[in-house]
Amino acid sequence: MGYPGTWMTESESVIYRVVPKCACSTIGQIMYYSDHGRFFDGDIHDSTDGLHKWAQEHSQPLIEQNIQNNQSYAFTCVRNPYGRILSSFFDKICGIQRNGKRYRGNLVPMLAQKYGIETGDPESGFEFDQIKSFRRFLLFARDTIRWRRPMDPDIHWSAMSGHISTFIVNGGRYSNIFPVERFNSGMQSVLDAIDTPVKVDIDAVPRFNESEGHGPKRAHPIEDYFDDLSMHLVYEIYKKDFQLFRYDFENPGNKMPNGEVDLDEIHARLGD
Repeated sequence: MGYPGTWMTESESVIYRVVPKCACSTIGQIMYYSDHGRFFDGDIHDSTDGLHKWAQEHSQPLIEQNIQNNQSYAFTCVRNPYGRILSSFFDKICGIQRNGKRYRGNLVPMLAQKYGIETGDPESGFEFDQIKSFRRFLLFARDTIRWRRPMDPDIHWSAMSGHISTFIVNGGRYSNIFPVERFNSGMQSVLDAIDTPVKVDIDAVPRFNESEGHGPKRAHPIEDYFDDLSMHLVYEIYKKDFQLFRYDFENPGNKMPNGEVDLDEIHARLGD
């Protein structure tokens, strides 16, 4: 299996396990800057040099050796499951991707046909019933995760614990897991623990959001999208995420975690 979704600075100062929809664009750019003193010109997911990635064949032996020898500080970032699944809907289902097309080609037409989901379009200002369509999308997301139909679950809405566990089961160990809701302090705790070729001023780093401006704006408070059934579906999909990362299942409007992550618990529960 290796270490899918793992990035490492060329200086090997730090290793990061990507979790989609959890500030991965900004984190990747910070890692790139910490080696080169400049940000990557474009979406960091498109970079093919300047940052080691497991998806790049030439990077794999270096990443594997580093992790197996526990050489570098390793971290990842998590997010409230309510906010993450809602962000996935607006970005990947409703938004126009950076190639100017809909995500995964025929996915959106299939959702319209099978689940009655509407997404709006740029010509109409993305006007549609966001709450009704999002709740139908939740049914689809649950179907992909629970029964792997009508397709396998997408990385953007599959559980964070699943992403994070692949690093652990293959021998990796996290030094830090912080919530995106406390991004600056969390990222600062990583930078304080490592030596980088270039110093990073976290307060001066812009936010890199690959999806911003390419789809509809959220029209309602986050809690309005989740009725009792929606909350039940979210808990069915993300029960382990709520438990391990200390998020509040009872109140979708409370985006902050209720406690600190217990790294020993995470390694014990996700390392099987």
